[in-house]
Order: sequence, then C-alpha cells, then structure tokens
Amino acid sequence: MKSSEILKQQVNSLPDKPGVYQYFNINDEIIYVGKAKNLKKRVSSYFNKIHDSGKTNVLVKNIASLKYIVVETEEDALLLENNLIKQYQPRYNVMLKDGKTYPSICITDEPFPRVFKTRNIIRNGSQYYGPYSSNYTINSLLDIIHQLYPIRTCRLPLFEQSIQEGKFKVCLQYHIHKCNGPCEAKESVEEYRKHIEHVKQIIEGDANEISKILFGQMQQLASEYKFEEAHFLKQKYELIEAYKSKSVISNTVLDDTDVFAYDENENAAFVNILRISKGSIIQGYTIEYKKHIDEQKEEILAMAVVELRERLKSNSKEIVLPFKLDFNLKGINTVIPQRGDRKKLLDLAIQNVKQYKLDKLKQAEKLNPDQRAIQLLNSIKERLQLPKLPMQIECFDNSNIQGSDAVAACVVYIKGKPSKKDYRKYNIKTVVGPDDYASMKEVVRRRYTRMLNEESPLPDLIIADGGIGQMEVIRQVMEDELKLQIPIAGLAKDAKHHTNEILYGFPPKVVGLKPTDLLFKFFAGMQDEVHRFAITFHRDKRSKNQTASELDTIPGIGEKTKNELIKHFKSVKRIKKAEMQELSEVTGNARASVVYNYFRRDLKP
Repeated sequence: MKSSEILKQQVNSLPDKPGVYQYFNINDEIIYVGKAKNLKKRVSSYFNKIHDSGKTNVLVKNIASLKYIVVETEEDALLLENNLIKQYQPRYNVMLKDGKTYPSICITDEPFPRVFKTRNIIRNGSQYYGPYSSNYTINSLLDIIHQLYPIRTCRLPLFEQSIQEGKFKVCLQYHIHKCNGPCEAKESVEEYRKHIEHVKQIIEGDANEISKILFGQMQQLASEYKFEEAHFLKQKYELIEAYKSKSVISNTVLDDTDVFAYDENENAAFVNILRISKGSIIQGYTIEYKKHIDEQKEEILAMAVVELRERLKSNSKEIVLPFKLDFNLKGINTVIPQRGDRKKLLDLAIQNVKQYKLDKLKQAEKLNPDQRAIQLLNSIKERLQLPKLPMQIECFDNSNIQGSDAVAACVVYIKGKPSKKDYRKYNIKTVVGPDDYASMKEVVRRRYTRMLNEESPLPDLIIADGGIGQMEVIRQVMEDELKLQIPIAGLAKDAKHHTNEILYGFPPKVVGLKPTDLLFKFFAGMQDEVHRFAITFHRDKRSKNQTASELDTIPGIGEKTKNELIKHFKSVKRIKKAEMQELSEVTGNARASVVYNYFRRDLKP
C-alpha cells in the first residue's frame, strides 16, 4: 500500500477527542507536533485544502505518516505538546530561541546564606528567583536588599565548627556596618535567618509586610526614647517605602497575577510576562519564538503561557491576556481587560514586548547590516513571485507642466537602499506636448539601450510611477523592442495623489498589501523618492529657463556673471532697472557697462 493511502487511512481513523498529533517524514523523523481540541477535525484541515502559506504546503508535502496521543483535557494537550516540542525540536515547529542566559537571584543553602546574582543554576539545595531579563531590575533589587540587611558578601565556609575554632576574622564590611560579623560569632544563625526571611519576602513582592514591621519597631523604640535606634530603623523604612513606590503599579492590590503580552514579525513571535504580587511587579521576562510555518498567534501565546509559568515557577490562579486563547488552563481565571488596573498592567506588558522586539531588530542590524534588507527583498520576491531576489530595482517618473520643460527621472535601489550615485535625469527630446506614455517610452528606451550597449548590469525589477498604462508602455519597449524579460510593477495613486495600489503582472493585478505592511511602505517610499527627484530636476530646469533667457542673449556675458547678477538682484526685472553703480558693485565696470547699455539700447535716440 502506498504511503499516501496509509496516511489517508490514518487521518480517517482519528478520534473526535482532544490530543496531540505527530507528523513523520519518509525517514520516520518527527517534523511537526501539534495539539487539538478535536484530533480528526484539526488534522484533516491540513490535507483537504491548499494553504495560503507556502511553508505550510511544504510541511504537508513532507508528511509520510502520523501518530497521535489522546488526552483527557485541552490543558493536557497543551502541556504534552510543549514537552514533546522541547524533547524532539521538530523542524517545522515554532522554536524557542534561548541563546542568552538571563541572571537569577541565588540564596545559598548554608547556615549563613549569601544572596547574589548568578547565571549558573546549580541544584545543590540553594534557592533561585528569576530569571530576570532586565539587569537594571535585578541590580536594583539586590542593592536595596544589601542596604536594608547586613547580609554577608564573602565566600567563607561559615560552619559552626570552623567559627568556634576562630578560623576567620571580620572584614571591612563589618566595620562599615554592612555585616554583623557571623564569622566571629557576633551574630547567631537565628538572627541572620530572620534577615534572610525578610529578603525572600521582598523578592517575592511582599514588601508591604516588611514595611509594617519596620514602622511598628520604629514607633516602639521612639516611645522608649531610643531615638538613635529608631532613626536607624527609619532609614530602613524610608528605603523600603522608596522601593515600593517604584514597584507598586496599581492602587488596588492584585495578588498573584501573571500578565502576558504578544507581538510578532514575519519570522518571530515575542511574549512578555509580568508577574504581579501584592500590587507590585516582582518579575518581568520576555521570550522569543522562531516561526517556521503560518502559526496562529493564539497557538504561540498558549505555548508561551505554559513555558513561562513553568520557568518562573508561577502558581498564580489568574492570568491577564491580550486576546482569547483556543485552549483553557484548568483552575486558572483568564482575564482580557478593557479598562482598570489590569488593562494598565497589560499596556505595560505590551510596551515591554514591543521594546524587546525593537531591541532585537537593532541588535540584528548591528551584527548584520544587510540582514533586514535581504529579508525585505525576500518578501518582495515571495509576494510578487519573482524568479530571483530583486537586488537592483529601478523606478521611473515623468514631470512637466502642460508639456513644457518635460523631464523624467530614474532612481535606483540596490539591496533595498537608494543608490544615489546611480540616479539619472532625462530631458525629453522627441515628445511634443504633454504625453506621459510617449515620454516614458523614450526614457526607458534610452536607458536600457545604453545599458545594453555598455553591458551594464540590468535591474531585477522595474517600477512605474503609475498604473496599467505606464506598465504597458514599459513592457512594449522592454519585450517588443529590446527583447528583455524583466519583471514590471506599477504604483497607482488615488484622487488625493496617495499610493493606494501595487500592481504586478500582465494583465496587471493588485497585490494585496495593507498600507501598514512593510512592503507597502517600501514601495510608497520609493515612489515618493522618484517623484521628489523628478520634481526637483523639473523645477531647476524651469527656473533656469525662466531666469536665464534674456541674460543669455547679452554678448560678452558668461555663466559666471549671469549667476552673480541673479544671486544679487534675484530677478531679471531688477537687473533691468538697476543703475550703473549698482551693477558695477557686482560685476565690475566693464561687464556692468555691457549689461547696462544692453537693457537701455531701445532708449537711445
């Protein structure tokens, strides 16, 4: 039996139950893992239609067989999918990009624990809090901890026997009151542990309780006239209040809430989590997924929710989301807020994930400046179905006023960026009157005839600043006259002269791009650039013709004198009216006399 028939039988025999499915290629390798509320319905959808995404169609072509696991609930399917993807890392699944190790706070498993930042997780009984994606956040937290509590920073093995034997001596930290000297038994394990418990409370977001304790102790000492000790506690109280003011983000107390935000681009998805406890942000973290096929944002966010809660060891019973998920988590209240404190938190998480996405883009551009350009060119190639990457794109535009001073311009983009040294201006020579089509034909013919004669590299894509008509006249020159096969696109404008359609192919068809799409913005930017270049050239030519016409007819007056006069007097009319003395100050007596006498020749008897 053929593999296609076996696969068809497998699909037809799938149950209408939740579960996880695995696709295998001809070499019996797992290439995709997915979850489903209804296995039969979900898996069948892969094989009963042509997908919009080419990557999904490639996946389907490579499926030779499948296996599935039935589970009790949708949540079980989500958890199992997450585990299988991490275990097998299938080729076509969205993959977690985790090249960077983020720091955590470690509280060591010792009689006198140390508290410090680390990127290495060692399973030796120590407690770890994190990871923290922001160094500023973790450093600020550790700074407040060491200001509030005399936690040792040394690495001495402080065990009871070694302390009793007097093996250690107090260091500078003790003398500046940053440590109470447990190395010389100046502080007991019990007293030190109280500090550590307070530290854990602060890290876990319960700074309110610490603040209340300090305030109570401060008042008690003041009532006993122990003002020096009360002042010392007041300093600590003010530190913890300052920390709270930076971390408290709502007027109501949101207890144990996870807030998730989502953003994406063509190749990756980004998910941010803010962990909230007692009205304070206790953790913020962002992860990135590399997309391989046309994954839905709901699927990626559901996977990220599971992954992030597992990583950060979150047991919160409420999650705040930007949109509804296809899968529900048992025993967890899901909120999609429209207003209030939760909406403010969601907006904050969205800001974080957008900033992370922007930072990743900037980092990628620094490491590989051409990377973004190549991605853009790949997108153009895919959307227009070009035979190769459009490394060189040329765009044309005409400019005239009722046929006068007709000019044209060509701008050249190489690797997605303007190459201004390759821009070209053209005076229309063979066309009489306002005929844009004939002007376009002349310019395209002149440009590519010359490029063929000089054996210059031809463009990979030609763009007309216009619609179907302009595209057709370019095609006539390129294909019918010059026998060249170069893809041609058109940029049509609306009544307000704004780019509103991108046309491609013959007969031309609209390429479905939204004004917010990166490709649309790229083409619109190119249209603006060629229009600017053509208009500037046209204005210069018109200005030159208008201001220089009469001056050019004066015998003995050259370009330099003419420019000096125009620059000083601003117009030919003022030059005509100028007195001999005024002209002499600009050009000298000899040339001033020539100009003065020329404009007064008709006044002589």
